[in-house]
Amino acid sequence: MRANPRVLGIVLAGGEGKRLWPLTADRAKPAVPFGGSYRLVDFVLSNLVNAGYLRICVLTQYKSHSLDRHITTTWRMSTLLGNYVTPVPAQQRLGPRWFTGSADAIFQSLNLVYDEQPDHIVVFGADHVYRMDPRQMVEQHIESKAEVTVAGIRVPRAEASAFGIIDADENGRIRQFLEKPPDPPGLSDSPDESYASMGNYVFTTEALIEALRADAADEDSVHDMGGSIIPMLTESGAARVYDFADNDVPGATDRDRGYWRDVGTIDAYYDSHLDLVAVHPVFNLYNRQWPIFTSHPQLPPAKFVEGGLAQESIVGAGSIVAGATIRQSVVFPGVTALQGAYVEGSVLMPGARIGPGAVVRRAILDKNVVVPEGAHIGVEPELDKQRYHVSEGGVTVLGKGEVASP
Repeated sequence: MRANPRVLGIVLAGGEGKRLWPLTADRAKPAVPFGGSYRLVDFVLSNLVNAGYLRICVLTQYKSHSLDRHITTTWRMSTLLGNYVTPVPAQQRLGPRWFTGSADAIFQSLNLVYDEQPDHIVVFGADHVYRMDPRQMVEQHIESKAEVTVAGIRVPRAEASAFGIIDADENGRIRQFLEKPPDPPGLSDSPDESYASMGNYVFTTEALIEALRADAADEDSVHDMGGSIIPMLTESGAARVYDFADNDVPGATDRDRGYWRDVGTIDAYYDSHLDLVAVHPVFNLYNRQWPIFTSHPQLPPAKFVEGGLAQESIVGAGSIVAGATIRQSVVFPGVTALQGAYVEGSVLMPGARIGPGAVVRRAILDKNVVVPEGAHIGVEPELDKQRYHVSEGGVTVLGKGEVASP
């Protein structure tokens, strides 16, 4: 093995994201805007790049145009040094079929591995909000001589049945990988907690290739990384858990250390935005030692005129708040809120326009949504359910370009 192991990053970004509808009606889940400036995929890519892993393939599939465009225009590496971040669509290399699961996506893309010839492969999901230094996980993986290491986050045992759960012994060897078990196993050092899988894996290359080939030959397999490959390697005793609580990210605060959110539902997506706007945020976007990278639009600074104000909010460039009031909200670039409008506890994506006297509460407005003068969103829940998409948690969502009812 090389003195400095060669690591290839593979980001799984091909899921449909049905539970985030209507935000995924016209885009892939990892391309969904987040946090006033970013796309969801920016978080995993920033973690890998900050760690020095600069050769990354992003496997895409459904409604991937905006995701592909964002990656190719934003994530440009030095070609002089051979670095790259590249989107890889389903290429049908093994026949006229799409990816049938996350494991099949990598199996159909093994040419990327053969070309790069890495010692280890980091396989991460593309739709979680968190900071992590993957180097520390890779170092543990190498030291333990495991064939696969799975990142686990500690969750209360009482809530663990909602996750894929890792059952590990006191030495970190994974005994079982359980999908949403009714009675999750506790940890040896904390019986009231369980390890939930974060969907992040480090593989020794030979072990991954062998497992993928065996899985592809199994007609009964669902060809999923968590559901097929990890249980296969667990049975052979070659799987280890990495405790996310041990990950030390430069610049992390006591409040946001260990933050990780799966924003796979509208309510989780909404709650994660509210985590950003507190005076001492649960997740701090302003950590300069471990920045989240993206491309920012060429827009002038935000402007507040005619008594317009924003409190406990994030407001993006190019936004104009003219006599409107915004509270506890995340406002993306290019939003306009006019005289007498009131916005509270909401997420307004680029180009949204809030007319005079309109009220928007507990809502998500996708790109270029128009709320006419005097219209109310999130004020009358039963009426909203007749007109718009309303989540189980009562968050009203208007899809891209939708015009609200007067």
